[in-house]
Amino acid sequence: MIITGGSNVYPVEVEGVLRSHPSIQDVCVVGLPDRSWGEIVAAAVVPVAGSALDEEEIVRFAAQRLASYKRPRQFVLVDDLPRNAYGKIVGAAVRDLFIRAGSSRVES
Repeated sequence: MIITGGSNVYPVEVEGVLRSHPSIQDVCVVGLPDRSWGEIVAAAVVPVAGSALDEEEIVRFAAQRLASYKRPRQFVLVDDLPRNAYGKIVGAAVRDLFIRAGSSRVES
């Protein structure tokens, strides 16, 4: 669970909404530390091969389907999500993707 500004956000709920976008193949939602909110919602997104998906499209899609406090504030588009030997997504490695990518922050 991500606690942002005192509100609880369940990553699986946000992931389910984002996965319903036809150009999103896979997604992992994590909480990132934030001075103002405690944590912010962030999404690592794997676009469908050949799609023209960009952050603006994801923001528009999420804005139509999620309450503002549940919407991801940072995004990173990746070719694949880091997984362990059992195929499970490694959350700590996903958080590192945001640091390496220097992802942009979306203001609400």
